[in-house]
Amino acid sequence: MIASVAGTVAALSPDAAVVEVGGVGLLVQCTPATLAGLRVGQQTRLVTTLVVRETELTLYGFADADERDVFETLQSASGVGPRLAQAVLGVHSPDSVRRAVAAEDLAALTKVPGIGRKGAQRIVLDLRDRLGPPVPAPAAGDGGVGVGGAGGDGAAPAAGTGVTAGEQVRLALLGLGYTAREADDALAAALADSLSDPLATTGADALATVPAGNGHGDAGPGSRAGRDGPGDPRANGAGTGRAGSGRAETPDPVGVLLRRALAALRPR
Repeated sequence: MIASVAGTVAALSPDAAVVEVGGVGLLVQCTPATLAGLRVGQQTRLVTTLVVRETELTLYGFADADERDVFETLQSASGVGPRLAQAVLGVHSPDSVRRAVAAEDLAALTKVPGIGRKGAQRIVLDLRDRLGPPVPAPAAGDGGVGVGGAGGDGAAPAAGTGVTAGEQVRLALLGLGYTAREADDALAAALADSLSDPLATTGADALATVPAGNGHGDAGPGSRAGRDGPGDPRANGAGTGRAGSGRAETPDPVGVLLRRALAALRPR
């Protein structure tokens, strides 16, 4: 087994990297999140696992050992091979996979291309005692389990994760088979479009860190209680949500940006 490779990144493609080790170029299959951290000409070290089939040897690379372990564990589920396991990690982080399985979140699992409802049920049944306990999700800014990768997986990025909506969309485009240049051009067009649409965001910085509603009415109608008096039913500090729900509705920046980026691309 090849446990890791260390060398110079010689080339990158939407689903793989060529790492030159001792004059030999190794083709390593990687998730979009792992590829996003690689640069041609720079040194890298990838944790790897070698999958042996009758007609081929395929090397899969990961940013860390935890991702590799989840990749290998996923393949112990009925109907899950290395390609599908990699697709799961292309959509969810290792901790998000654990949370989805532990919570029997079939909706999250079926967001992975190639996994239907029955397949998701089999994964939950086969892996709920094998993946280990999930790491507790962040209390603030966490969008639950969904698409997109690190931390939030489909919602706005959780505070402190450092993963912006733009980065998540770029990774998603790479995972769909677009080139890095196509992804960058589409993302730039989507961001430019967002600047003129106040319903989505107020710019690239807002897209990076749009928080979930907190129920405190920050700078909203509830903050006018002292001026409007108790006679105004909106001035009770309940927040800016509908019908006094106390929760502001914020558009999902990743979904908005991804739709606009895809609209800017030619159909494949």
